[in-house]
Parts: sequence; C-alpha cells; structure tokens
Amino acid sequence: SPQGRSKKKSRKHQRFMERRALLEQKGLLSPRGRRGSQSPEAGLEAHTALTKADDTCDKAKRIVSAPLSPSASPDSIARHHSVLLSQGSSSSRRVRTSSLVLRPGKYVAIDCEMVGTGPQGRLSELARCSVVNYEGDVIYDKYVQPELPIVDYRTRWSGITKQHMKNAIPFKAAQAEILKILKDKIVVGHAIHHDFQALKYFHPKDRTRDTSQIPVLKKRAGLPIRANVSLKNLARHLLHKKIQVGCKGHSSVEDAQTAMELYRLVEVQWEKELAHRLPPRPPSPVTDPTADSSQYLDDQYWPTDLMAGGL
Repeated sequence: SPQGRSKKKSRKHQRFMERRALLEQKGLLSPRGRRGSQSPEAGLEAHTALTKADDTCDKAKRIVSAPLSPSASPDSIARHHSVLLSQGSSSSRRVRTSSLVLRPGKYVAIDCEMVGTGPQGRLSELARCSVVNYEGDVIYDKYVQPELPIVDYRTRWSGITKQHMKNAIPFKAAQAEILKILKDKIVVGHAIHHDFQALKYFHPKDRTRDTSQIPVLKKRAGLPIRANVSLKNLARHLLHKKIQVGCKGHSSVEDAQTAMELYRLVEVQWEKELAHRLPPRPPSPVTDPTADSSQYLDDQYWPTDLMAGGL
C-alpha cells in the first residue's frame, strides 16, 4: 500500500541520514546546507565513504593485533612498536610485552661431550652436542661420529659408550645443523671455547656468554674472582642443585640447561657491564639469507692462542 511504501522509504532515509551524520562527525564528508536536499548520488557517495572508513579501521585493528614473529626483522619490529605506541598508554604496555617475547629467541646455551681420538686418545673430538633455548627446552641433542677412530670413550666424564655411536650422525652433518642454530644467536656456555673448538668453529665474541669467565657470578657465589670455578660448583652455590653426579658421566643437556640458568640469574647486571666494555658492533653487511655459517670456519676467525694450541 502507499502508506507502507512511505514508511519503508522513511526508515531508509533515516538510516541514510544517520550514516551521513556519522561521516560528517568523522570528517570524512563535509556538511551541507539542507539535510533534505541530497541526491541519490550523494547517498551512494556517503555509503561508499562509510564502507571504506570501516574497512580502514578493520585493517588497522588487524595490523595492531597481528602477532609479531620472533624472527621478525628490526624494521618490522620498529614499525610494529610505533603503531602500538600511537594507540595510547594501554598499548605502551604491549610494546614492552612484545619486546620480552622477542628477546628470548636470541639466546641459546650449548654443551658438548668429547671422546679421545688420535695417538693415545689425546685428541678431543665431538661425540655429543646439546643445545637448549632461553627457557631450557632442548632444541638439539644428537650423538656425533668423530672423523677419526675413537681410542678412548672417556665414559666416566663424557657418558659416551660404544652403543651410542650406533645411531650417531657424521661430524660434518652435525656441524652444519648446529651452526645453523647458532647463527646470529647469543650463545651461552661454560668454558665454551672447548665446545667451539670441538665444533671447529668460532663464534663472535660479543655474542658469546661464558659463565666460567664472569666475575659477577663468582662474587655472588662468594668465590675468588680469579679462581677457575667449575659449572658443578657454581650450580651448587647459586642454584642449590647437584649436577655431574654418579659414575655414568656428564649430561650435556643438563650442563647446557645449568649454564642458561646461571646466565639468567645475573643477566641484567651482566649485560649492563658488557654494554660498557664492548665496542658498538658495526652494521652487518647485506648477505644472502640462505647462506650458512661456513665462513666462520676460515682460519682468519680463529684466535691465535687456540690455533697454537691445536698444532
């Protein structure tokens, strides 16, 4: 009926006017003199503008709420944080949270067990390697077949037996897998130069955290700063736990986890001291992202004292 059509048109016009008022309030549409003089084209323009505005808001929400990957590039991290900061004080807390989420992914702890090869078993070669993340979760743990025949399993200390070598992987394969994990990470360990030597690898000094060389740990344990303190003693004094007990040898997983625990115990103070001592790191050159860490195997990266010791 004509009356029904009139009511329908009235409701439609009312919805249109509500949308137009909202657009004018948002500044997306300039106000006009008379409300009742709008053409159908103007109504279409208002509807299109409102739809675009809503889409823009939805996209902005998706950008802010999207999770930030631990492997995100510095540029994407900066953009993410700038968007969050622009949203006000509540989002500032999210910036700090996202920073904490990103940070642990940069750290790993490593420990290796060696066996004796060469004349009288005096040459140390890698037989097991374990890597844990910041939380102490195991991300790598494999037995490794040395390049030379094993003369001394050193089971009392290494925990390695002939049985373990049945499923061991070749040294070159293990080396490639481990270096891929260590690439661009901050690596924690105890007397870690022994582990790197067994891997035939040298990690950048400013990305290495050796718990055997840190005065703050020895001070906290009440031990002489110049003393050579074992991982076992530091764990007993500072973590109140016993490791490397029994006659079955060490566990490289347990030792790597303990090193990470010790690092986290003094992380803030340690990093502050390092920031004052170490020179700023030059920007990294642009490299092929698929490249591996084989360049660190070159002789030029090995410290002279380690080179001399290996001859």
